[in-house]
Amino acid sequence: MVSQVEAPSLTSTQPLTHRIEGLVQVFTCPHRSFFTNVMAQALRIAGQGAPVLVVQFLKGGIAQGYDHPVQLGQNLDWVRCNLPRCIDTPLLDEEEADALKGLWLYTQEVVLSGKYDLVVLDELSLAINFGLLSETEVLAFLSQRPRHVDIILTGPEMPRSLLDVADQITELRRSHQP
Repeated sequence: MVSQVEAPSLTSTQPLTHRIEGLVQVFTCPHRSFFTNVMAQALRIAGQGAPVLVVQFLKGGIAQGYDHPVQLGQNLDWVRCNLPRCIDTPLLDEEEADALKGLWLYTQEVVLSGKYDLVVLDELSLAINFGLLSETEVLAFLSQRPRHVDIILTGPEMPRSLLDVADQITELRRSHQP
């Protein structure tokens, strides 16, 4: 048996690297506060050298906003909504609604630019279920993202339409065993 491997030359029109198509992953749970597993995955990917963005739509209280990201290491940017509090209700004042819309627009812009390989959209399902973000816009965003970008969506009661486009769904539940 004889095999031959042909390596592309530097003058070849074929790309030297092949990017794998990104996945849409959903992590859902009937309750909030299960972010540890997702954050561990984001830190692991960033530690391997890939640029990662973590966006927390409903967490506030630290006057952060997208223009003041927390940088963990060289490859992980973490942004929260510029809100005076954490959101647990669909009732927002005008300033809070504007901050959330601004964060959503920023998120779309940087993801569509291809700057990140992994993007975590934390508590996205709650933002949709509260009527703060449009489910239709989120679906359009997912379909328009650069093909190499992995997206992780988190939150309880994930809308069926998002589950339908997901490549992987992880449902976390508490064990009832003593």
